[in-house]
Amino acid sequence: SSRAIVPYLTGKRASDNTDQFIQDIRDRVIGTPEISTDGYGPYKNAVRDAFGNRTAHGTITKTYSVTHLAVTEASRRYSPAEVIAVARDVVSGVPAQISTSYVERSHLTLRQSCKRFARLGNGFSKRLEPHCAAVSLYVAYYNLTRVHESLKCTPAMALGATDRVWTIGDLIDAALATQPIAPVPTAPERQRRFSVIEGGKA
Repeated sequence: SSRAIVPYLTGKRASDNTDQFIQDIRDRVIGTPEISTDGYGPYKNAVRDAFGNRTAHGTITKTYSVTHLAVTEASRRYSPAEVIAVARDVVSGVPAQISTSYVERSHLTLRQSCKRFARLGNGFSKRLEPHCAAVSLYVAYYNLTRVHESLKCTPAMALGATDRVWTIGDLIDAALATQPIAPVPTAPERQRRFSVIEGGKA
């Protein structure tokens, strides 16, 4: 496994975003991939419409404890309650393994690396645009700059997409070369006005 984040999408967990995300995967991979998803309903139709019979798709559904103590503890910790059952179902093809462990571990790495996703913190995003920019920067850093201990290289190098470890400066140069950022003028009503106070200290 190259451990690369190939497609990503920042948005609400909704059917239209699911369709867009799965189609993005279809446009970027070749062969017959194995796909494991959770029990979210729109995944089945999205994978079927994008891949047809050219994939091995399985779902994993977890059942959580709903006792009063478990719910109270989960709300205090802002994390799911205890898993009491796991069901795996084959949707299409013959998947060798049905597991969401990789994406769950990827989400944990994201939360640990980007303060905006940390639980029970005050570093959450206040506006969508910088939030999307932060996600894009993280994905670029993860794929091109971060050397993974198990790979001894970056995921992009493992895929053969590049032959070197990129620096943060390389990422910025590449982004600016694609879409140069012009300075945003400050509106007149927001410009600070300075005045000289008579009798002030020299």
